[in-house]
Amino acid sequence: MPVSVHTPYDIGVIRSTPTGPAQLSLRQKRLTLAATILGSSMAFIDSSVVNVGLPAIQTALDADAAATSWIVNAYLLLLGAFVLVGGSAADIYGRRKIFLAGIAVFAAASIACGLAPNVTVLIASRAVQGLGAALLTPASLAMLGAAFPDNERSRAIGLWAGFGALTAAAGPVLGGWLVDQVSWRAIFLLNIPLAIVSVTLAVLFAAESRDPKSKTIDWKGAAMIVVSLACITWALGAIAKFGLADVTVLGASALGIAAFLGFIAVEARDPPRAMMPPALFRSRNFSGANGLTLLLYFALGGTLYFLPFGLIRLGEYSATQAGAALLPLALILGFGSYFAGGLADRFGARISLGLGPVIAACGLALLALVDFGASYWTGVFPSVCILAAGMTVTVAPLTASVMNSVGSGRAGIASGVNNAVARIAGLLAVAVLGAVLFASFSHQLGDVSRMQAGDALSAVMSGHASGFDVATVAFRHALQTVMWTAACSAAIGGAIGWLSIRS
Repeated sequence: MPVSVHTPYDIGVIRSTPTGPAQLSLRQKRLTLAATILGSSMAFIDSSVVNVGLPAIQTALDADAAATSWIVNAYLLLLGAFVLVGGSAADIYGRRKIFLAGIAVFAAASIACGLAPNVTVLIASRAVQGLGAALLTPASLAMLGAAFPDNERSRAIGLWAGFGALTAAAGPVLGGWLVDQVSWRAIFLLNIPLAIVSVTLAVLFAAESRDPKSKTIDWKGAAMIVVSLACITWALGAIAKFGLADVTVLGASALGIAAFLGFIAVEARDPPRAMMPPALFRSRNFSGANGLTLLLYFALGGTLYFLPFGLIRLGEYSATQAGAALLPLALILGFGSYFAGGLADRFGARISLGLGPVIAACGLALLALVDFGASYWTGVFPSVCILAAGMTVTVAPLTASVMNSVGSGRAGIASGVNNAVARIAGLLAVAVLGAVLFASFSHQLGDVSRMQAGDALSAVMSGHASGFDVATVAFRHALQTVMWTAACSAAIGGAIGWLSIRS
């Protein structure tokens, strides 16, 4: 559940406990479940709240468009790169211990975000938040796997996922209200009471568990993928400022590609320790499902990042209204995925994974045609509902296809890889579509320098542009180009799903 709106159905790594579930009383099980729900809710809320607050943050901290994108990218970079490491650490050192460590890191970083005096501190604090989320999210699911026996586990995970969907749905509305009525800083400080209650419940009622078969963590692979993603993301974001032929852009791109090739070599050299075992990709269904994940979550992540800017700067929505505008997406996804999974079981995952992304692409295409200044109910609302319907049809069958493609023995690592791919897709979306936005914006302005175009774009996105001037009109056209690009990405993902997935 990508940038983003997290979809609780594809987050985390569930690993079995060889000694079986801990012998806990019914009260302990319920309070363990409550602890994991509250802890994970911090990550779900934070991922959906921040996008609505970005326009206010950019204005308050006087940040340019590139720096603003890193408020999201820094979080996704650490989360995507370390979520599998977090799952391994939980197995080795103890699920409850890593869960508590993740909450502590996330809460401390949230306080730093809320008190950040400038955008640089905020970006660094968001990166630490991503690391905390990478620890607590897989550990929370592993705690459930250890606390509940087989005949109770699916229901517990269903409750965890359901509450996750509800918190993701409430996040943008609550966050928008806090931005309008209190301050953008309050959206980060909101995590602190959740952290306190979650830690208290986990310490008092959750049992410790670990997997004695797990011995090592793939630190080399994690380090290389962080370097690779950071360099490539920075290079994509820097194209707007320096140009494609700039030495620093080319150098960062080359270093990023080299680090990625090194990551592949490290994973292939020692498969038992690999965080992303290459053997998994020998499965056609696994490779196709992850290709679909990359393209679909690229489209979703980019849309959820740029759409609030369109609503607030072009449609003159308040932050609360912008958050409420996205509510149908989370509600339809949260309540409809169960039924979508049943349809996939009846008619086969291939139909769902071919049709769902195309429906989502239609919703994105309609967003490209929307006049944000017109009525929400005749413009944005139908488009968001169609996008939500497409995602709903896709998410549950996609996750099931990933896990079924490799067998039950490796289902945990397979779901973790798929989650990492979804987070990386959101990271790349902000960078790539940011470059698309700038290129289209510059083209619309005509004969202006790169620096002038960058200043004008930052002025529009921060709300400093005067009315609907030339730059605002150019931004409208550029945002349409972004939505069309996202629609094409989702449609190509649907084609990959149809051609690659087999029963």
